[in-house]
Amino acid sequence: MSPEQGKIFLNFFVGSIEQESQTTRKVIAAVPDDKKGYRPSEKSMTAHELAWHIPESEIWFLKSVADGAFAMPDGEAPKPATMGDILNWYEKNLKEQMARVKALPAESLVKTVPFFGMEQPAVMYLTFLTHHSVHHRGQLSAYLRPMGAKVPSIYGGSADFPFQAPA
Repeated sequence: MSPEQGKIFLNFFVGSIEQESQTTRKVIAAVPDDKKGYRPSEKSMTAHELAWHIPESEIWFLKSVADGAFAMPDGEAPKPATMGDILNWYEKNLKEQMARVKALPAESLVKTVPFFGMEQPAVMYLTFLTHHSVHHRGQLSAYLRPMGAKVPSIYGGSADFPFQAPA
């Protein structure tokens, strides 16, 4: 991959991450704090764990791309206490790490970086970030109605927030 192609991919992936992060915020915000312990099965993460995993992993992916290496964190970071705290953390850290990724020189974007047996240009891990988040956001959105919360519109309307055609 050429450095110019790396910049093209970066611009595309950054737009996707920015758009998807808006939906992620809506889903996390829909989790009531008094129901954050909900899990559909003993094998499932709680809503709180899942709501934290999504932004925490996104920031880890962005930081890793910006650093040019994937380093596993030492231990587990403490989960913020409320959905509002998670969203505040996400907002702050997403802005910081997105700025770092956007500022990367083209040569850093196309540098081959190993990740759990894969080796690909650093910029390509941004699509993995998006797919990982969409996967877990889908899980979290499926928790909402059974826990008594409203399901936000995600890629279209929901029973709680029907699609409204523009006037």
